[in-house]
Parts: sequence; structure tokens; C-alpha cells
Amino acid sequence: MSDDIDIEILKAKKMKEIMERMAKQKKENELKKDKKIVTENEIMLSYLYDRGNEVLALAESQFPTQTSIIIKKIVELIKIGEIRNKISGGELLSLFRSLGLNIKVNTTIKIEEHGKYVSFADKLKQDQDKENEYG
Repeated sequence: MSDDIDIEILKAKKMKEIMERMAKQKKENELKKDKKIVTENEIMLSYLYDRGNEVLALAESQFPTQTSIIIKKIVELIKIGEIRNKISGGELLSLFRSLGLNIKVNTTIKIEEHGKYVSFADKLKQDQDKENEYG
């Protein structure tokens, strides 16, 4: 009878070890997954220039699921050498729009006037006010 108890104790210890190993492996896999996402974003950001990071941030905020899929594919192409050149913000925006993601970008046009930059809308308003003044 004591043999049965010893066997049960050994089984319980083995089961506990197996459960601990499985929990440890699960944690490691989750950490690797988190690191992979960070690594993909880092790779993507290293290939962007000329406001590319702004376009990417806008895309992630407006279309998070689709953007993550696109980033994975772009990083995959970078890793295999299909993409060698850096990607500008305009090119990235064009890519997203060609894939059907109409990313909304706030744009302003600024004009230099007397050493200061004035928005185009303000400049038109000033010109219109002057025109109305002089009749």
C-alpha cells in the first residue's frame, strides 16, 4: 500500500513539473511574440523618412488591423531584400490608398510673408479684407 502512495506522490510531482514547464514556455512564447511586434515596428520605422512615421501613426490609429497586416508584409519584403530603399511618407500614403485605406491626413499650406509663415487660408482672408477695405 505504501508503494501506491509513493507512486501517486511521484505522479503528482511529475505532473507539477510538467505544468510548471508548460507555464514557463507559454510565458516565453508571449514575450517572443511581444518582441516580434516591437521588432517589426522598429524595422518599419527605420525604413521611413519624410513624415513616413506620421503617416504610419495615422494609419495605425484609423485602421489598426489592416495596418498591422500591411506592416508585416512590408517587413517581410524588407527581410528578403525586395525592398532596399527607404519609404517616404508620400509613398506610404499612396500604398495605403491603393490598398483601399483612405487615410485622412491633416494638411496645411503655409506661405512665407515678411519672414513669418502664415497659413494660406489666413493669407486669403487678409487679402480679401484689404480688398473690401479699398472697395
